[in-house]
Amino acid sequence: MISCERCDSETTTTTVSWFNTQTICKSCDEKELSHKDIEKAKAKELEQVKQGNYNYEGIGLPNDLK
Repeated sequence: MISCERCDSETTTTTVSWFNTQTICKSCDEKELSHKDIEKAKAKELEQVKQGNYNYEGIGLPNDLK
């Protein structure tokens, strides 16, 4: 088991945040996907990848997801 970098819960399934570089659990991922700024975060990441920036750090974690 590993711990979610955001909520510190133990998990076996993780993904990387759209807002920053944290490895997060499914619960935190679901909260992100329903956040009002998710489309903005996804669009900015796509823009960065198209420019060749594969190490983009994200737009930053909104305060209401901390």
